[in-house]
Amino acid sequence: MSNFEQQKAKFRTQAGFIAALDQSGGSTPKALKLYGIAESEYSGEAQMMDLIHAMRTRIITSPSFNGERILGAILFENTMDRAILGRPTAEYLWEVKKVVPILKVDKGIEAEANGVQRMKPMPGLDKLLDRARAKGIFGTKMRSVIKQANPDGIRAVVDQQFEVARQIIAAGLVPIIEPEVDIHCPDKAAAEDLLKAEITRQLDQLPEGQLVMLKLTLPERDNLYADLIAHPKVLKVVALSGGYSREEANTRLARQKGMVASFSRALTEGLSAQQSEQEFDAALDQAIESIYQASKT
Repeated sequence: MSNFEQQKAKFRTQAGFIAALDQSGGSTPKALKLYGIAESEYSGEAQMMDLIHAMRTRIITSPSFNGERILGAILFENTMDRAILGRPTAEYLWEVKKVVPILKVDKGIEAEANGVQRMKPMPGLDKLLDRARAKGIFGTKMRSVIKQANPDGIRAVVDQQFEVARQIIAAGLVPIIEPEVDIHCPDKAAAEDLLKAEITRQLDQLPEGQLVMLKLTLPERDNLYADLIAHPKVLKVVALSGGYSREEANTRLARQKGMVASFSRALTEGLSAQQSEQEFDAALDQAIESIYQASKT
């Protein structure tokens, strides 16, 4: 069985969650600050990216970070192009840790229009996908944001997501479609109902045998996404923490049958550059276990 088929089977059959380690240029300073490294401690993007890679390396090489509880890890392009203990990151994740490597491919989001923020153009996507496939990447992730329960805006977001998803599927990868509903959306439940209808419409149009994953905000109505979880074109439905604390995100997630976590900030909450290795590993193990248990429902 090829690595790709083994990885697909892992998503189908194993309990666990996705570790989102894909902070990019815009969100990296905040991630470093939460990790205990102030902006005054580095100068320029190159040094910033070295520091965030060191943080990710510390997470990935921790004994608690492995494929027993973690299904996959989402990487930023810069992380994919670097190495972990002398091995390309994607190779290290799968061959050493048995964690499926996934790549963030979007280039950020546009300004808000019709209550949503669509993805910016991705002119070099085909070349990036070819490079990702050659490096052993299994799938991709791309994010849009929904701020209002606007039917036209939500349809535009979902249409764009699936248009790009078809391009990713054609390149031999499995796309994670992430139309995030902002947790501060004034009518979040209505936005989620509209989103579910638009995703279902697009899923029903996908050709037989094509698969996507969905990354969705934890919903206001429990088990809203049960039909999407059961849909034959969906490999996995994962949840983003969306600004909720780890405790709140885990509590909400535990109520969603069949939905698993794909947490970023909630995963690294409580980790610090100042911790000893023993303290760091213990804190990470506690975080992983709490998210794993919430994802098992």
